[in-house]
Amino acid sequence: MAVLADIAEAVVATLNGDEVRVRAAALGFAFTAARSYRPLFDREEMKDVHVTVVPNGFTVEALDRRHSQGDYTVEVAVQQAPEPLEPAMDALMGLVEEVAAFFALRRLGMYPQAMCVRAALAAGCERGYAPEHIDQLRQFTSVLALTFRVAG
Repeated sequence: MAVLADIAEAVVATLNGDEVRVRAAALGFAFTAARSYRPLFDREEMKDVHVTVVPNGFTVEALDRRHSQGDYTVEVAVQQAPEPLEPAMDALMGLVEEVAAFFALRRLGMYPQAMCVRAALAAGCERGYAPEHIDQLRQFTSVLALTFRVAG
């Protein structure tokens, strides 16, 4: 499998592991993360929290004649359309922050050669959420961009 796909699978496995589940439960959330290239959900499905891992891209650069370094980015989307929306947003932002803090400088158990060197809000979610999703879909959506470095 491609390195980017392997890393995305390892992120899913980590998100579905006991340590993340305990942290999410402390915030009042239960979820099962899934990987998708094109996550699309029906409105009815959005009553529950969705955590989706999407392979996003990579760059590889030569360090010298024999070694290279790759930075592989996966996005982690946290989405929900609870009723009412506004009171739930603080807790959902807490979940996003918890996921970012969890991955920062962490190696992936299923892909230990990859270390998270950057956890940042993705483009369009600089506020921590996508405002157009609130306005148009009445749904909270936040996307983290996690960058994993692999040296070889």
